Order: sequence, then C-alpha cells, then structure tokens
Amino acid sequence: MSDRYETEGYEESQFEPDSGGTVLKNRLGITSLAEMQQAETMALLRTTEAMADSFDQDHRFTAQDLCAMHRHWLGGIYSWAGKYRNVMMSKGGFPFASPAFIPQLMTAFEKEHLAVHTPCHGDDEAVATSLAIVHVEIVLIHPFREGNGRLSRLLAMLMGLQADLPILVFDEMEGKRRERYFAAVRAGMGGDYAPMKDIFMRIIAQSRQEQ
Repeated sequence: MSDRYETEGYEESQFEPDSGGTVLKNRLGITSLAEMQQAETMALLRTTEAMADSFDQDHRFTAQDLCAMHRHWLGGIYSWAGKYRNVMMSKGGFPFASPAFIPQLMTAFEKEHLAVHTPCHGDDEAVATSLAIVHVEIVLIHPFREGNGRLSRLLAMLMGLQADLPILVFDEMEGKRRERYFAAVRAGMGGDYAPMKDIFMRIIAQSRQEQ
C-alpha cells in the first residue's frame, strides 16, 4: 500500500480548483494540501475530545456511531462527511470494498464485531484482540471517502478508554512501521488477526509507559 488513493466517479472524487488535484473539493475553499491537513487535524482533535465525553464504559458502538463521529469530525469541511462513500477506492493496488456493498457490510460489521467487542473490557490480551479485529474489519471495508484510518484509530482509542487504558499512542502504525501495519491488515483479510493483535499489544505497552 502507498499513501495515495485511487478513486473512480462521483462527487467525492472532485478536487478543489487550483489545488493541482491534491485537495478534495471542500466547504472551506482550501487549495493547499498542508492547510487541509492542518484543518483536518485540528477538527479531529476537537472531535476526539467530544467523543471521549460522549461515550461511557458500557456503550456498545454501532455503525451509526461511526457515521456520526465522521460527520462531527469532517462535516465542516466536506459535504459528504458521515455518508458512506460512492466511489471505488484502492491503495497501492489493494482494492477496498465496492460502495454498493458498504451498507450491508457495515450492518454485518456492527452485528458480528461491534456488538461482540464493545463495550470493550478485559485484560490487555483480550482488549488487544478486540481492537485488532475491529480495526482490521473497518479498514478493509473503508466505508468513507476520507479519514478511515484516523477514524478507526479514534474508535480504538475510545474502546481502550472503556478498558481503562490510557490514551493510545499509535506510533506502531506510523513511519517505518507502516509496512508491517499494512501487512497485518492484509493478513486480516484471511481471518488472521494475530499480526494486528501483536501491533496493538505493542501500542498498549507503549501507551502505558508514556502515560
């Protein structure tokens, strides 16, 4: 996988004029990629604080919760925030789910994974297992046009808080470790969540160390 997404069709594929095809069409008229990255990051910080106050330790997350979190985060930036994508997407030749199947995939994801693994409780190993399964499955569906990875990390953080963990530090998914992370996602396609569980065990250990 690379950092660049490839898409086909629909409004979500439109770019802001004068952005050189680097910034998606947005409500703010931002044409600079650096400015957009800053705007998304600041909005995510606000959403993270709001969501941490919104969900308690006994909350069972739903697909609608994810839509609401996505809308809270990016609704002031993109008109399609909080809605399932209508574009085909791939990354580094890796195809994500077809948009036609996303609603039913998210219904199944809620029933088979969110309902099973949230509220998230247990020892570190049990929590890492839950985080790994939920994270892999939402990333493979990739329900939204933008921000799926960051939203999945926000969900993992909220699940971690349910398990009395400190705020999670996701260094294990960044930088030079990204290829190992992408390999763990690919392993999850075949139902092998062990590589992602190992990553979350490392995340939990680092987060405890840095709290």
